[in-house]
Amino acid sequence: MSEPRDPKQGGSGRGDRPQGRLERIQSDARLRLAFERQQPSNLWIESEVLRRGHTIEAQHQQIEVERDTVMVFADDAPLANWGHPCRYLLYEPENGELYKTVDAQFPPSLTDERETFKPFHEPIKWAKPEILWPIAWPWWKWPWRLKGEGYAILFSGASNNRHTNDLEFLYRVLVNDYGWDEDNIYVLNYNGNIDYAGGPHPVGSWPGDGSAYQMTVNGAGTKSEFENVIDELKGRLQPEDRLVIHTNNHGGRDSDSYLCTYSGPSYYPDDFAAKVGELPSFGCLIVMMEQCFAGGFNQRIIDNSPATNTSVASAAIATQTSIGGPNFDPFARDWIAAMHKANPDGSGLSSNPDTSGDGRVSSKEAYAYADLVQDPWDTPNYSESSTAGGRCRLGTTWYLWPLVYLYLERRWRRPWPEAIERIEEIQPDLMELLETDLERREKIEHELEERLKEALGVEEEVRV
Repeated sequence: MSEPRDPKQGGSGRGDRPQGRLERIQSDARLRLAFERQQPSNLWIESEVLRRGHTIEAQHQQIEVERDTVMVFADDAPLANWGHPCRYLLYEPENGELYKTVDAQFPPSLTDERETFKPFHEPIKWAKPEILWPIAWPWWKWPWRLKGEGYAILFSGASNNRHTNDLEFLYRVLVNDYGWDEDNIYVLNYNGNIDYAGGPHPVGSWPGDGSAYQMTVNGAGTKSEFENVIDELKGRLQPEDRLVIHTNNHGGRDSDSYLCTYSGPSYYPDDFAAKVGELPSFGCLIVMMEQCFAGGFNQRIIDNSPATNTSVASAAIATQTSIGGPNFDPFARDWIAAMHKANPDGSGLSSNPDTSGDGRVSSKEAYAYADLVQDPWDTPNYSESSTAGGRCRLGTTWYLWPLVYLYLERRWRRPWPEAIERIEEIQPDLMELLETDLERREKIEHELEERLKEALGVEEEVRV
């Protein structure tokens, strides 16, 4: 540790050594928690002395150090996403006395991990749930695609492991459950790789089932990268297409809510919504936001959306933080699990999210399930452009495999590997049959809806 010293003073005793003074500062910080706080806090210390005039960058808040200082950082809500209540305890390095406390919403950095900034008091730690059993992805589901193409932007800026894991979960659901084209899914995570701040490092396997990460990261979680994707989608989206936008990691609030990024400026709702509004007209926009204070984005996205139908689901209202978890963020995990009809580890849900019983989970039904099983910390909120906005969905899954299995078992005498290979060859023909049947079903639903509207004398869409 580097520390100022008066050359006129002689040698010091054991109690005056720099390490001894650090220990006294740490003891003082722990004792203050016992007397001043009703809930536990985690404490970190910066072992390098911050010199007079140094500025602590706590996201948008700048804390100027008035004198040479040893900084203790108190995280007062360790299980929540940032921003949430925290404090900077500033100590005299010579005598170890506290001279100032500054309230804040963010740590010194969300992405830059300093060797000199370390925890020394952690009464609150993440639980470490085990993967109870490795479950293969439900490959027996046959994706039944809707009209048009599906596109997605999966965004996480100052990621921790849970945020990157949420992106991977949604990526798998889109590709493996609903048959979305991987080239239509833009993953913008952290520094442009499958990586994140904090542990566990090195990055290993996805904790849902212990398998390797599948998603391809297309860019860093920055405002400029997000806007580049929007610009690219301007030339791709067609009138019947769907777009999913999922934002994760951390959020803050000053005069307005904002989404944190990996580097560069934060993303405010007006800028975010205006950029989305530059897209051409298309079918459905489904937005799901996990970050703190995300509710501040809802209405402005609805107001600016160029989609015919739009829904926005957020983990927290505009003035509240969202909770995190050891491997996943609860709200994001549960919303995605509703679309998957299973938890990340393959275990069953607490209830059936398909409350309409039509075999399809809509964006509103996914939100309703996530809201039903919410963590008490979260304050989920939902907005939609119309009733039809809540009916947007990722697609439909039809459980074709049981029929194929019975046919193979009873009719086909060839070895199983050869049978599976042959089914893969004829998959395009089977998909064409399914899509034809889907078009017929949608036509019938539309005709029935028009008849109901006429009979009831209403202008709004009638749920069929």
